[in-house]
Amino acid sequence: MLRFSWLIQIVCALLATGTLQAQDRSGPTLPAPVDDIPVAEDRAFPGTMRLLVDASDTTQRLWVVRQTIPVSAAAPLTLLFPEWLPGNHAPRGQLEKMTGLRITALGQPVAWQRHPLDVFAIVVAVPPGATEIELEFQAANPTAENQGRVVVTDKLLNLQFERVSFYPAGYYVRRIPVQASVTYPAGWQAFSALRGSQQGAVVNYETTDYETLIDSPVFAGRYSATADLGEGVTLAMVADDPKELVHSDEQLAMHRKLVSEAVALFDSRHFDHYDFLLAITGELGGIGLEHHRSSENSVEPGYFTRWEDGPGDRNLLPHEFTHSWNGKFRRPAGLWTPDYRTPMQDDLLWVYEGQTQFWGYVLGARAGLFSKEQTLDAIASIAARLDLAKGRQWRPLVDTTFDPIIAARRPKAWNSWQRAEDYYNEGLLLWLEADGILRRESNGARGLDDFAAAFFGMRDGDYGQLLYTREDVLAALQGVQPYDWTGFFAARVDQTSTEAPKRGLELGGYRLVYRDTPSSISKNIESDLKGVDQSYGIGLVVTNEGNVQSVVWDSPAFAADLAVGMQIVAINGVQFSADAFRTALEQSGSSGAALELIVRQGKNYRTVSIDYRDGLRYPHLEKSADDEGSLDLLLAPRT
Repeated sequence: MLRFSWLIQIVCALLATGTLQAQDRSGPTLPAPVDDIPVAEDRAFPGTMRLLVDASDTTQRLWVVRQTIPVSAAAPLTLLFPEWLPGNHAPRGQLEKMTGLRITALGQPVAWQRHPLDVFAIVVAVPPGATEIELEFQAANPTAENQGRVVVTDKLLNLQFERVSFYPAGYYVRRIPVQASVTYPAGWQAFSALRGSQQGAVVNYETTDYETLIDSPVFAGRYSATADLGEGVTLAMVADDPKELVHSDEQLAMHRKLVSEAVALFDSRHFDHYDFLLAITGELGGIGLEHHRSSENSVEPGYFTRWEDGPGDRNLLPHEFTHSWNGKFRRPAGLWTPDYRTPMQDDLLWVYEGQTQFWGYVLGARAGLFSKEQTLDAIASIAARLDLAKGRQWRPLVDTTFDPIIAARRPKAWNSWQRAEDYYNEGLLLWLEADGILRRESNGARGLDDFAAAFFGMRDGDYGQLLYTREDVLAALQGVQPYDWTGFFAARVDQTSTEAPKRGLELGGYRLVYRDTPSSISKNIESDLKGVDQSYGIGLVVTNEGNVQSVVWDSPAFAADLAVGMQIVAINGVQFSADAFRTALEQSGSSGAALELIVRQGKNYRTVSIDYRDGLRYPHLEKSADDEGSLDLLLAPRT
């Protein structure tokens, strides 16, 4: 260091005299970026794209794609791979799974390069004389769960056309014709809202537009069954095991009832036909995704065979079916885009998803898929869990609508403080309160059913899109029943708060209470968890092995420095088990002693003391009046 002391002295001297100034450092300026990708225009694409997909490989799970795209000039052509996908609320295009791209024209290779500003765009050098270009590539589907959602097994597959196609920039996707053909594994049956003809293992789908193609995924399987649910609706089922497809007449009647109740509620059908795509599987990756004339629904084995164990996944179909009206036909203006490059705006998801969550539970109850007791238990669980969202003190509900983009649905260490996509279930409570206000202000003459008929019940058979803004929602509510709806939503959507909006429970004739016995939904949750959910008391969710799955912010468990990823090895001197944990909590109020835990975090062990006295706590709804309340009326069948 001493050898350089003279240099340090010189630098200090220069700084002192101002000879060397910070602004004299080299520093570039940012050139204006050149985004030369054509903006989507509402004009017809000249010609029809042809898409051939070989989806027959169930071993290496590589789909081979050949796509032909008409061209009209020897000029650079920009092709886009879908990125912003409806129903995903975020850029979820799986470009990384597209591989081996080769482009030809006139029988010769054609050069292409990725656009430097948008990696979902490629620029193709179309040669003179070419009338079409041909793309060939593979879709490298996950062969293990750590590569993404599993979409192919030896018995089932889920084909989404956005993963196997490009489209030309510069056009509304609804103006681009396309004809698709898919080769499925031999002997399998394929189901989609698309219609076509089958020759052997190949299904040639009717020519449609690219928007409809992307909105029409496929479930296919070795074992399958269908059922007509009326009103043009089909239940198309695939499963790992043919035994899972066996259902009773009573079970099927509830699904038919779902359809009739939905049509009665919305007073319209915004589809020419509708296909519930239902996979009963423990191998295919889970999904619940809405489309205009279909929905992708994956449920665990036992959907029919273990019906009496509880409602399980039976809320999924009512939710996704509701989206045909709310989200697909009536759609927030910011969530409609002319192509799949334009970013979407999520700020009305408390209507798009929140009201859909509300109607999903209501329709499930009216159809009998959920009993009334199970529905009330579900609402109790939702309200109680949202009360634990301490993050509402800094993050209003509207800000959670951006969470699909911010967090990309990655796990969070402190979910109750960070908040997640609370617009689903808090939206449910919001609309439950709106229903109670409508009924109260109209002396029982009107409710949210009247809003649904007015807002969604128009243009029967139209499966286009009719956009709405927040002002449209407020105006429709005002048309049903005058009230300060602007102030109502401003307070609950835009502002922070200290507790969940539970006023709808009181207006409906119920109140949230806690007991030491689990409700039907709490039993269901703990069964799926294979553990104990004591979020509402000590503030812990743990598996039967003691692995900490959740710690509620500001709870007794939080105060004891517990965190997700830890393992409780022992409690009160006894090896941890679910029963030992419950027993310790039950005795906490009477013993007067703190809980003593031995906790492992990585390779480190420590003893934790928690001063907790409130025992086991599970949420329930309790009637606040003897007579039938508005919530009882809301859940009653209409057909």
